[in-house]
Amino acid sequence: MADVFETAQLGSLTLRNRVIKAATFEGRTPDALATPELADFHAGFAAGGVGMTTVAYCAVSPEGRTDRHQIWMRPESVPGLRKVTDAVHAHGAAISAQIGHAGPVANAASNGLPALGPRRFFNPLGMRFTRNPTVEQLRDVVAAHANAARLAEESGFDAVEIHFGHNYLVSSFLSPLLNRRKDGYGGSLANRARLARETAQAVREAVGGRLAITAKLNMNDGVRGGFSMPESLTVAEWLQADGTLDALELTAGSSLLNPMYLFTGGAPRREFAAAQPALLRWGMRVGGRGFLREYPYREAYLLDQARKFRKRLSMPLILLGGITEKSTMDLAMSEGFEFVAIARALLAEPDLVRRLEREPSRRSICDHSNRCMPTIYSRTHCVLTQQ
Repeated sequence: MADVFETAQLGSLTLRNRVIKAATFEGRTPDALATPELADFHAGFAAGGVGMTTVAYCAVSPEGRTDRHQIWMRPESVPGLRKVTDAVHAHGAAISAQIGHAGPVANAASNGLPALGPRRFFNPLGMRFTRNPTVEQLRDVVAAHANAARLAEESGFDAVEIHFGHNYLVSSFLSPLLNRRKDGYGGSLANRARLARETAQAVREAVGGRLAITAKLNMNDGVRGGFSMPESLTVAEWLQADGTLDALELTAGSSLLNPMYLFTGGAPRREFAAAQPALLRWGMRVGGRGFLREYPYREAYLLDQARKFRKRLSMPLILLGGITEKSTMDLAMSEGFEFVAIARALLAEPDLVRRLEREPSRRSICDHSNRCMPTIYSRTHCVLTQQ
């Protein structure tokens, strides 16, 4: 069994341990550019002992942001991001850039640009209809991912994580519920997976061998009629056969239709409503119970699904979801997962990894209330430790 605190290889990259800070939007890029606060945020996780931290969310184009405050990858973003990567490297950790296109999850009103989706439908997140992109526009999106990866390399990142989850653009194309296209990007699973495979190939050609490349893939959308495990297993096998990725991070849920399926635990509807503009605040109060459903929290709550991927795949896998204790990390290692990814518990205790090294029986202070989630609209933080 691998030791979670020993060095590990991720593609061409050597990590000092097998713990990755999962991507969580930081709320520290008000002008869509990196700030000193963003550098401090990630330096804290590096000082706290993670093997690698992940900057989220680096959109590949301006309409690919969930809102106008997110970074989008362009030459002007490089100097600020270089300060972030330098700050992390100073503490001995590696750093990854999560790159992707938000697609139908993008707030078109905030961005001032139409959101893209596999078909035209009304998106209540931005109170606008999505745009159905042409094949040529999809090719531009693929090329934008490759360009974003090159800019990440120029900015000093050690890895990129391509976002194939949560019904962001690529994930929405995988979904038979959302994707009703009649061309080569819709219909059969092979067609619906085309955008994912082309994107991974373009990123591999752009930076492969120099940067580690991972992807965050939905195992299950958590939505009736959506992308489900049998199809996800097949797509994962195709991605493995393509040889474009160094690891898969296994995730679940839909930011568009069922976000709490990923998080589990408390559903902070009141706090989410308070963080929204007036019209969305009203909609959240009326329909919040249906949108923010409650799922009981338990340690390693995605493990049962992830085991099926571990059984079918030989490529490295990153286990996500409810990993707050050393015993859970050990369980993941014993079942053949190469890495674990942690988000909320590290918001509560950025030095959790160091603490678990010293005191393996320690329990995280994270209460899984998810009241940290609405803080993404201001400045992402744990409400238990920061007011």
